[in-house]
Amino acid sequence: MNQPLPGVYTAKRKDGTVYFRASLTYRSKHISLGSHIDKQKAHEIYRTASALLNDSSIRLEDYTDDSPLAFAKWVCLINFRDNGIYFSSPIYIRPRFFYYYFSPSDFFIFDKDDLFYYSSRRISRRGGHYFVADYGMQVNIMSRYGIKNYAVEGRDYRFINGNPNDLRYENIEIINRFHGVNVVQEKGRTRYLVKIHVKGSVKVGTYNTEIEAAIAYNKAIDLLKKAGVNKAYSPNYMEGISPDVYADLYRSIPVSSRLQNYRSE
Repeated sequence: MNQPLPGVYTAKRKDGTVYFRASLTYRSKHISLGSHIDKQKAHEIYRTASALLNDSSIRLEDYTDDSPLAFAKWVCLINFRDNGIYFSSPIYIRPRFFYYYFSPSDFFIFDKDDLFYYSSRRISRRGGHYFVADYGMQVNIMSRYGIKNYAVEGRDYRFINGNPNDLRYENIEIINRFHGVNVVQEKGRTRYLVKIHVKGSVKVGTYNTEIEAAIAYNKAIDLLKKAGVNKAYSPNYMEGISPDVYADLYRSIPVSSRLQNYRSE
């Protein structure tokens, strides 16, 4: 007769297939550890989790690929053990920031202010991009920090300490906030070069302020649309500018004569 194994519970799927769920209770919290078709494997998951919670010498970096416990759960349990807070996301908190882990050597660093957001959302990776499911949509996490999808590191933004996985607000410098705008230096002065892509890159102009440059890009979009260019350009949106001020700047800002006289083929 099979003897019951601690932390292992028998369950059945809808088709009648038997499988085994592993779980435990720690600090009055019931924690599900996952399931397995093999009873002994489920028990190994339980034993590993119990060891993590009861042995403070076991660290995050002690994880190995042959562990029966998934790494994400490893992180959750160690954080619960050390910090007394259980998250379903692979988060380990520190006094002023927290880590979000993918593997022992692959993680993001976030400000404590972002803890609520990421403790309730899992980060997914696809082709070097990182997304969360937010109100039914896939949202690139970089947009949370003012980094647009088209942005190029080193041109439009930079990480002050050189670590692209450190997403603390103090480490992110946005260089170019607007579509089509690039910061340039001319004779020791900071100016703003605007280009727009038609059948190649077309110079719109160079401007003294970032706002002027952003509006010039919008004006270039309007001219191209009037000329019959059917492209899905994204206009720049500026906060804190009244409609009257925007309209005055729009009228007065010059753009390249090439765009004013552009004819779509």
